[in-house]
Amino acid sequence: MDGLSRGSWTESVRALNEALPGIDARTLAGELFAVGEAIDGNSQVRRAVGDPSREAEPKRELVRRLFGGRIAESTMAVLETVVGGRWATERDLVDALERLGFEAVFAAAEQDDVVDRVEDELFRFERLVAADKELDRSLSRSDVDGRHRAQLVIDLLAGRALPDTVWLAQRPLLHPRGRKFAAVMEEQFDVVSRRRDQMTAVVTSAVPLSWEQQERLAAGLARVYGHKMFVTVAVDPSVLGGLRVKVGGELIDGTVARRLEDVRRAMGAA
Repeated sequence: MDGLSRGSWTESVRALNEALPGIDARTLAGELFAVGEAIDGNSQVRRAVGDPSREAEPKRELVRRLFGGRIAESTMAVLETVVGGRWATERDLVDALERLGFEAVFAAAEQDDVVDRVEDELFRFERLVAADKELDRSLSRSDVDGRHRAQLVIDLLAGRALPDTVWLAQRPLLHPRGRKFAAVMEEQFDVVSRRRDQMTAVVTSAVPLSWEQQERLAAGLARVYGHKMFVTVAVDPSVLGGLRVKVGGELIDGTVARRLEDVRRAMGAA
């Protein structure tokens, strides 16, 4: 988040981190998701708590009246910090509540030592959706209730992924707010990467890479970028050989397919 919202986001994350020790992080996440949806679904409330010109205390009092007794004290403490901040737009405030929910889910996964697996499963599912146009269309249909589309995700991942993965993979469908599936998944990847203070490299290979190969690649990229690096691998036989590596907005394409394309272009220009 930029500008006016950045300071409020920093304070909100601090409040979340203070609330997490000793509580059920997944319960906190669920309540943050629910509160965010409730605020977003009521334009009058959304304007009232998202107005940066209003003093903080009346906004805190409003959420205490609306949600007091319905959510845990730890969740209320985080919520009061969020609405007490100054956000550039109402959307930024609602986005913050959702992102804090993501933070809490990943914190729970960290406590259970499964965060790497959750991130990898989310990435693989996002790639599956991106590669299957029919599935992408089914998940993107605005004329179908989000709960029905979320059930499709549950059915696809049942027995194949951890509960946290299934939960997070449903979020783009249950509360899309005009965003595409891939965009919400990208926000989740950004949250988990920032939690671990590392960058994520999306590697495309014609064949699967062993864990040893992934570790060597991660170590090499970490030296280049000066950050810890988490490597996720997508298998795409069409690249023929070599690797395509995407880190943030930077693409390193060393695939055979790319080299052949360069040769064809060169021959066409000759």
